[in-house]
Amino acid sequence: MRNGIRKGAEPSRWAAEIEMQVQFFDLDPMEIVWHGNYVKYLEVVRCALFDSIAYNYVQMKASGYAWPVIDMQLRYVSPATFGQRLRLRAEIVEWESRLKIDYLITDASTGKRLNRASTTQVAVDIASGEMCFVSPPVLFEKLGLEP
Repeated sequence: MRNGIRKGAEPSRWAAEIEMQVQFFDLDPMEIVWHGNYVKYLEVVRCALFDSIAYNYVQMKASGYAWPVIDMQLRYVSPATFGQRLRLRAEIVEWESRLKIDYLITDASTGKRLNRASTTQVAVDIASGEMCFVSPPVLFEKLGLEP
């Protein structure tokens, strides 16, 4: 790890993985998961990730910072269908000046890749409304790092 960017293939201590089943209400008229619902899936696993580092949205607000998503990239590889079990994985890959999270959604049974994504969030000081150009010390603390 260098400059707040994780390099290489070493396992991350800042990752979370959950499983979920595709529900009927997430389908579009073609009977596959509507593309916009993948954003919801990312949020579900991102919340699990934040819980795992003891810095969920309530804790963020209490620390004086909001972390809005400023960029999101999604690549759809294969559609998910009703009843399918999905494995959702989120991993923090950058943290020094922004919080970048990479995601992978796969079929829980076969491991087949369905979607890759990434989000970028920045710290905003709630009191001033100003964006921080360096992540606040509380994030480094939650990651077990020195700022």
